[in-house]
Amino acid sequence: MAQDFRLPDLGEGLPEAELVQWLVAVGDTVTLNQTIAEVETAKAVVELPSPYAGTVTALHAASGDVVAVGSVLISFDIGGGDAAPSTPVAAAAASAPVAEAAAAAQSQAPKSEPNLVGYGAAPRGAGRPQRRARVAGTVTATSDTAVLEAAPHDAIQFADVVERPIERPRSTPPVRKFAKQLGVDLALVEATGASGVITRGDVEAYATRVGAVSTEQVSAEPVETFELPRAAGERTTRTPIRGVRRMTAEAMVRSAFTAPHVTTFLTVDVTATSELIASLKADRDLQEHRIGIMAVAAKAVCLALARHPGLNSKWDDEAGEIVEHHYVNLGIAAATGRGLVVPNIRDAQELTLVELADAIRGLAETARAGKTAPADMMGGTFSITNVGVFGVDAGTPIINPGEAGILALGAVRRQPWEHRGEVALRDVMTLALSFDHRLVDGEQGSRFLVEVADILREPGRAMLLR
Repeated sequence: MAQDFRLPDLGEGLPEAELVQWLVAVGDTVTLNQTIAEVETAKAVVELPSPYAGTVTALHAASGDVVAVGSVLISFDIGGGDAAPSTPVAAAAASAPVAEAAAAAQSQAPKSEPNLVGYGAAPRGAGRPQRRARVAGTVTATSDTAVLEAAPHDAIQFADVVERPIERPRSTPPVRKFAKQLGVDLALVEATGASGVITRGDVEAYATRVGAVSTEQVSAEPVETFELPRAAGERTTRTPIRGVRRMTAEAMVRSAFTAPHVTTFLTVDVTATSELIASLKADRDLQEHRIGIMAVAAKAVCLALARHPGLNSKWDDEAGEIVEHHYVNLGIAAATGRGLVVPNIRDAQELTLVELADAIRGLAETARAGKTAPADMMGGTFSITNVGVFGVDAGTPIINPGEAGILALGAVRRQPWEHRGEVALRDVMTLALSFDHRLVDGEQGSRFLVEVADILREPGRAMLLR
């Protein structure tokens, strides 16, 4: 029986998605919920699991195509008809009562449920279909099934010379690219996680064992930007506006022309924070957590927002209300090859410095891999962006729509600075706070920024705050 699978609504309310790549081909046998493709929405790259178990008969889109929600994406043959007996002996053995009993057993068999909005019905077969692996060898059959059923004593025993099929390793596109840069064959890498998916850490561990190209060398390469190929002599390049880039542009325009932005700047001596970070990095128990200036600033923001709730509020134009949040969903701006994304840390005010560092690191790694879930980019209340990592001292950040403010961290510079009545070399950083003037007055914004700066100047002051 033929079944079409239409691109579902992935729970984001978006009308279309771009097909990144197929993970199956025509003729492949797939199992229920096996990943068949990767698509990029305006917010993230999403893996599509198969809603059926069966054989792929047609692919209705190619990599790079933009597919509308509801359009046919792939077709399957999921069986469901009665197969004709292969031999007269087998046909004679198939009696009506046996067939009825088999049909009854099939109707009572438990069915697996698809797991995405918009997916089709459960498969109609009771047996467990087997995926046809992409093989590097062949399997030699030993005898005909029908002959064995009719006369088992006539079966001829062959030598057990079977070259087992090798399945394509399961991984994500960024991991496959990383492995290619290292010269690592993913078929030789063992997945350590319970999901069976090979991660960047698995590739790094294998590369270290076999002495492949250093991961530092690969990390120094520029971020992939997915540019279209340019013909020789061409004076311009046109790139379609879609995916994360389109979403970012629409959000920034909406924010810039809806919320009246005000930006204030403050340069602060963060030498004490630098010393704190250095001491924490020297602690063997904390080395794996990678606590940096971003984590300390995030903690300072959470503490300051509790004392300045206007910066943690929302302008609800439809209801004619100002919504003040009693929690902090802290957005962390992350630059990726596909554009800027701002996933947020839920209830960040409840986290310790170490937990914030781990959360920031996890969000950044997920974002760069293109795997940030759409839900993780919704519901933010305040955001932080670190432009200092690009060597920039300051900027005017644009507020994420639905929030009241965003804080930009500049680069930490070692420079002459007044300290205790003398000129000394100190670690100095510029903070830039943009806020919605509908929600926050200049006084409130300035006091908030000064309080964040005071904590970075003297981290011990955080012990005095609640």
